[in-house]
Amino acid sequence: MTGSTTEAMPGGFGEADRAAARMHLDALWARGRAFLGTELAILGGAMSWVSEHRLVSAISNAGGFGVIACGAMSPELLEREIAATQAMTAKPFGVNLITMHPQLDELIGVCTRAGVGHVVLAGGVPSGAAVRTIKDGGAKVVGFAPALVMAKRLIKLGADALVIEGSEAGGHIGPVSLTVLAQEVLPNIRDVPVFVAGGLGRGDSILAMLEMGAAGAQLGTRFAASAESIAHERFKQAFVRAAARDALPSVQLDERFPVIPVRGLVNDGTRRFMVHQAETVRRFQAGELTREAAQLEIEHFWAGSLRRAVIDGDIEGGSVMAGQSVGMVTRVQPIPEILDELLEQALQSLMLRNAMTRTVAASGTH
Repeated sequence: MTGSTTEAMPGGFGEADRAAARMHLDALWARGRAFLGTELAILGGAMSWVSEHRLVSAISNAGGFGVIACGAMSPELLEREIAATQAMTAKPFGVNLITMHPQLDELIGVCTRAGVGHVVLAGGVPSGAAVRTIKDGGAKVVGFAPALVMAKRLIKLGADALVIEGSEAGGHIGPVSLTVLAQEVLPNIRDVPVFVAGGLGRGDSILAMLEMGAAGAQLGTRFAASAESIAHERFKQAFVRAAARDALPSVQLDERFPVIPVRGLVNDGTRRFMVHQAETVRRFQAGELTREAAQLEIEHFWAGSLRRAVIDGDIEGGSVMAGQSVGMVTRVQPIPEILDELLEQALQSLMLRNAMTRTVAASGTH
């Protein structure tokens, strides 16, 4: 027993232990919960072809914060996607917009007219005008900060909150791990809530980040393999089978031809990409291709590959984007179960720590 006078619960702790742990946890992520308007300060990462109205509404309805991945959507398609999400949930959710989208202004207008409360800007440094337009429309702005200097710059531009995403994440990644990024940013940014992302798959890890000063966490990989995700069953089962070491970033063969690093499961496509790069470089050196043409050849290799993997289930030739937390995906689970599991892991960690503290105090050990 842990000293609680209430009936024991799973894990050997009592109701009073759980209540104390939940109070502690809620205090740790109070700022994140208030910013998002949610029960849990957990965001769903915006994943192209995956983060659409069904997954987004499921995350929000279960107490988290779903985020629509606009990606390359047209304003008309985004408008329909927002309406479909609003038809499935009355809870808060956000929209992720790519700053380089040629119709960014129109997309912002769609979000404003639909009453979207949070707009996440990704894919580059947003303009001050874009940030002001979003805020003037009544929404809060969330920006991605890959370094402390960028965090400070985004705050000056008017960002209301930040996401710092480590290289452990799936999809397009930066060069720094969350372990390092959190140490660099969290102690130095207090003006706005900072959410952490990249490689997170357990509630106790989220708890550790909250105790470092994070306001909440963003997860993508575990939600991509959820029951509510529209991803093909073969895509989800690839996650279930994979280990953390199977999710690797794309490799750049020649520094003259940059490759944007993307983390995904190694498959036949990733191996063929290496061969394709080598052949393209050979053709360039032989004078068969200009430098610009060679760069396009390399960039076009993956065109449409994410859709082929997610929607069509081509897990060998497509791009199976996944974070290193994929090793913690052991089965396809409903969203509420995933969120309950994350919450329970955080609470169990707190209850165990509290019990150990009481034991030490009772023994008189210092």
